[in-house]
Amino acid sequence: MAILRTALFALLALAGATPALADPLSVTSRMLVERRVIAADGTASVELVAPAKVVPGDRVTIALAYRNTGTAPIADLVLANPVPKGIVFRGPAPGGPIPEMTVDGRNWGALPTLVVALPTGVTRAATAADVVAVRWRLARPIAPGAHGDLSFQAVLK
Repeated sequence: MAILRTALFALLALAGATPALADPLSVTSRMLVERRVIAADGTASVELVAPAKVVPGDRVTIALAYRNTGTAPIADLVLANPVPKGIVFRGPAPGGPIPEMTVDGRNWGALPTLVVALPTGVTRAATAADVVAVRWRLARPIAPGAHGDLSFQAVLK
């Protein structure tokens, strides 16, 4: 059984709502902001923290956490997350799987394969700023009790 988490589900999760699920899959979404931290020795590093306040230009990471709370594996899992309004997609999180992207909600793929249709009927190559949603297709069934995290980076407009 293919399970697709739609943009609406992800928006509810980002808003802190807990949608009722008809399956044993728990999904939560959160937004973290990059903050530069200076250590006692003067070295700088970047940490992801829960935002108290965000301002235009802040770099954020949108993270999806999933868990199979049931007793049977979940196969053919596809998890989607919109790029919220006011946020510009930057790219996949370092070290994580690369999501498929869409610029129109219908056509999904790697960014270099996507095009944007202009009002004149001409198309142009899509850029990261055109991405409206991302999704991940999990290749392996999720075993009972198994969990994982998926994320992408963005910047606040």
